[in-house]
Amino acid sequence: MSHATIKPAAIRKTLTVRATPERAFEVFTANITAWWPKTHHLGKTPLVKVVIEPHVGGRWYSVHEDGAQGEWGDVLVWEPPKTGEEGRLVLAWRISHEWGYDPNLLTEVEVRFTPTADGETRVDFEHRKLEAFGDSDAARQTVTSMNGGWDLILGNFKTVADG
Repeated sequence: MSHATIKPAAIRKTLTVRATPERAFEVFTANITAWWPKTHHLGKTPLVKVVIEPHVGGRWYSVHEDGAQGEWGDVLVWEPPKTGEEGRLVLAWRISHEWGYDPNLLTEVEVRFTPTADGETRVDFEHRKLEAFGDSDAARQTVTSMNGGWDLILGNFKTVADG
């Protein structure tokens, strides 16, 4: 009997924030340090800030108290919303299921910012290509853990975006 590989489902979340798509995008990208949990980092010293460079090919990384930078990934799509239109961001998440940076790993985080009829923004989040973590028990446990982690992270984002 062969062992079938189970492809992990993408992690998907949808939330609504009390902000325009332009402001929600700005809070998500330029103001990520304000809402990213200080406990969620790879550095050896405490997290000082998180940076998403505002262009395709830009770096996504953390800066720590000792001055070290921790690579997380890079910007694949950078489409800030124009007034009344949807915006989109796709980031390469190159952090392995063992919580280390791997430049050869590619999972993707896509975030869409869609205006609603009442002036708010629907935020659709997807972390996909999780099969890149492999088919080990540890990889599956990481995906399960990440699902809850994204709830916390996006809850923090909502609090700041709702401002």
